[in-house]
Amino acid sequence: MKTDKNRDKTTEDYLEAMLMLKEKNGYVRSIDVAAHLNVTKPSVTYTTKRLRERGLITMDHDNMIQITDKGMEIADKIYKRHVLLRNFFMRLGVAENTADEDACKVEHDLSQETFDALCSHVEKYSGNSEN
Repeated sequence: MKTDKNRDKTTEDYLEAMLMLKEKNGYVRSIDVAAHLNVTKPSVTYTTKRLRERGLITMDHDNMIQITDKGMEIADKIYKRHVLLRNFFMRLGVAENTADEDACKVEHDLSQETFDALCSHVEKYSGNSEN
């Protein structure tokens, strides 16, 4: 059960993927989002329409996707969660690929309270912050 009713796993996944693609390629195209998330182009078309309607992304005349400030808040938050969780799992001895997959699963459903406690734990025992 999610504690934040405004959170939506699909929205978070898409925005996180768009952020990662933007950082990697310097641009975001629907076809790249589809490949990154392993979904169909029609699924991306449907979801990007919803994201545009919510003011989380815009698309220019060349159909390049831009994340709005509002969308970036969500993308950045979920990406930071992902990185911290993946790194934490790897420090526990989990293989990188498995840690990455598990971080994707956990990042959405973990409460803010538990995430904050995990951040504090990591900071305390590693001497630095990863969030």
